[in-house]
Amino acid sequence: MRAVGRRLRDSVPAAGDEDGSILPLVLGYAMLALVLILVTVDATSLYLAQKRLDSVADAAALAGADGFTLTIAGGAPRAELSSGDVYAQASAMLAQSDADASLVSASTPDGVSARVTVAGQWHPPVFSLFVPAGVSLQATATSRNALH
Repeated sequence: MRAVGRRLRDSVPAAGDEDGSILPLVLGYAMLALVLILVTVDATSLYLAQKRLDSVADAAALAGADGFTLTIAGGAPRAELSSGDVYAQASAMLAQSDADASLVSASTPDGVSARVTVAGQWHPPVFSLFVPAGVSLQATATSRNALH
């Protein structure tokens, strides 16, 4: 019985006899935190780029809805849109803006509203192995003119 007690006592280290270092643990957590920060920065940049493209699509659709032709139907004025006019107004708005977007389509589905689709490319501001090098973005907006 004494041999078992002595063996157990010899295998348990004394209080001040601990070997090792927490440096690998600290470095591991620091690397994890750095990767998390980089991915968060890239995700935020992607979100803001999509919102910017959404606002460009909204502005182009609003400009397209302003390209109406007034007609008189039944004694009342009516604002009618044509796909050609919507496209011309939307492309003119994109040409005047400094947005890095291209016009994919601009048309009117019902003669009253303008539907515009724009596309752009996003590149991450910070290099990361976990984020793709570039992402294609697209936004579609619809706008109706105020005159029915």
